[in-house]
Amino acid sequence: MQVVHRNCTNIVNNSNAVNQDIKMENKSKIICPVQYSLDILSGKWKLPILHALHKASPKRFKELERELDGITPTMLTTQLRDLEKNGLVSREIFATVPPTVEYRTTELGKTLKSLIYEFKKWGLMHMKEIEAEKS
Repeated sequence: MQVVHRNCTNIVNNSNAVNQDIKMENKSKIICPVQYSLDILSGKWKLPILHALHKASPKRFKELERELDGITPTMLTTQLRDLEKNGLVSREIFATVPPTVEYRTTELGKTLKSLIYEFKKWGLMHMKEIEAEKS
């Protein structure tokens, strides 16, 4: 299958009817690079998981669970599997009783470190602006 990249602005500027057609085509061959990236990194937990792994890697499952306040074990498992499927995280299983599993970012996952840093920087700036407006 040949992948065709289409400018994201073309998708945004079309009418709703055309947008629906493009979304249908998106699944087969037309990919907006921004939408593709967002699809891989979407969800509440993927970026925080990657951020935790960038701070210190490798980490065991329970270490990640403790660090990510509010995540359930089921959600953490699901998100780690998605990240592994997309080549951003690797998993190593050790033959111990009980089994030990460690997660780390792959080389591809490490390329997101600067993006995550920029998100963090923007978030801190935005929080300060909101606090300043409240004062």
